[in-house]
Amino acid sequence: MADEVVLLDFWASAFGMRVRIALAEKGIKYEYKEQDLRNKSDLLLKMNPVHKKIPVLIHNGKPVCESLIIVQYIDEVWNNESPLLPSDPYQRAHARFWADFVEQKVYPSGKKLFTAKGEEHEAAKKDFLEIYKTLEGELGDKPYFGGETFGFVDIALITFYCWFYVFETSGKLSMEAECPKIVAWAKRCMHKESVAKTLPDQNKIYKLFLEWSSGLE
Repeated sequence: MADEVVLLDFWASAFGMRVRIALAEKGIKYEYKEQDLRNKSDLLLKMNPVHKKIPVLIHNGKPVCESLIIVQYIDEVWNNESPLLPSDPYQRAHARFWADFVEQKVYPSGKKLFTAKGEEHEAAKKDFLEIYKTLEGELGDKPYFGGETFGFVDIALITFYCWFYVFETSGKLSMEAECPKIVAWAKRCMHKESVAKTLPDQNKIYKLFLEWSSGLE
């Protein structure tokens, strides 16, 4: 019997994009179900009753939640194609550490750029750039975070690339000037079909951000 794979997601979610890239890397066919985050479906509430959030991967009727957990699940279940995590236990732990760093730092710091005012905004901008400079230090001169091959940490971070224009306009900064290695890495990732076909245009994300912002005022 063929695997039944369903993804509950929202097109602009950096977290959902991680799952879509992982599925594309593995060549997995799945049914995509776009979710209205303001009017959550009964299926979403049933499949993720704890957090009630996307993305949710439903594999043969069983839900898996939280994007990085889903990506690891995909890598373990479909392990005969395009490994996303290293086989060496230490390297695998190292990759998980940096993916967790992205999870804990990148999104919260970007969110602060959107909302902070005055002196708080300058502090938020400094923190945001320090996080990306730390990531530049980890990347070093490697093509990808894991070395020569695109993998787990790259998937964790690359989906925020489509939000860079929002970060730049909100933070009054230039990502290319401040973090050239990260931008060069992101452009390298965009040459991958799985990434290029998943990430929406930055202007489309910016338009959505303006709509959300006006709704908060």
